[in-house]
Order: sequence, then structure tokens, then C-alpha cells
Amino acid sequence: MDFLFLVCTDSTAPEYRAEEDNIEQWWDEVVRRGMTLAGDRLRPPADATTVRVRNGSVSVTDGPFVETKDYIAGFDLLRCADLDDAIDIASRHPMARFGQIEIRPVWPLGPEVAAGSAAESDTEEPGTTEPDTAEPGTAEPTGA
Repeated sequence: MDFLFLVCTDSTAPEYRAEEDNIEQWWDEVVRRGMTLAGDRLRPPADATTVRVRNGSVSVTDGPFVETKDYIAGFDLLRCADLDDAIDIASRHPMARFGQIEIRPVWPLGPEVAAGSAAESDTEEPGTTEPDTAEPGTAEPTGA
């Protein structure tokens, strides 16, 4: 199952200590286990661009959507056995000590959407159907 780890700062967390930052060891482990699909740091919120479309008009704003002390500092897209595995891996990320890790299961669009035609199940709310546990690109379309 694929999970997005949103690596976030947390203004209430203990102060960052470089000597306790073991990100290289953490990264080596997820690579060794073949879990990593993507991941990187993100530039600070001041470098963000926010795009909105309202009444057919595109609005582009420099900076973050909201002003907050906490922000998304990076991300990892990992393939984990299940949520328990994802929690275990997230708990060992150094930002779990100095910030926080939000784990979100990936909600695949499915082959019908990728092919350009929306299926009935694509309009359902997250959590209302069983998640697709097939490996990406291996799911067979189901007919009714």
C-alpha cells in the first residue's frame, strides 16, 4: 500500500538538535527495504505560489495559502505493507521527534480515470469503499 508522509514542522516540538538527526540512516533503511517511491525536502513557505480559480478567473499569489508557524517541510512517498508498517517507519523518522509526520494513504484514481473516462466509484468519498490494494498498474478493470 502506498502512503504519503507529509513531513511537517511543529512549533510545540523539542528544539532541533543536529546531532540527533539520523535522516541518512532512516533514508538508507527505506531504500534498502525497497519502500521508497519518491521523497525530498521542500523550499520554505516564503517560496510558495498559491493558485486559485474563482468564477473562471485565475489568481496567483506569492507565498503560502495560510500564515502559520508550522508548515510542510518535505514529503516521502513510500510503499508499506500496511498502516502499522507506515506508522513504524514514520516513528523512526527524525522529524517525528523534531516535528510531526502526517501519514496519508494514497487513493488511486484507477485505470478508468487514467484512461480518460470516470467510473462510478471515482465519485465516492474517501473511506466509503475498500481501498484498492493492487500494485499500481496491475489492477484489472471490473465490469458490472
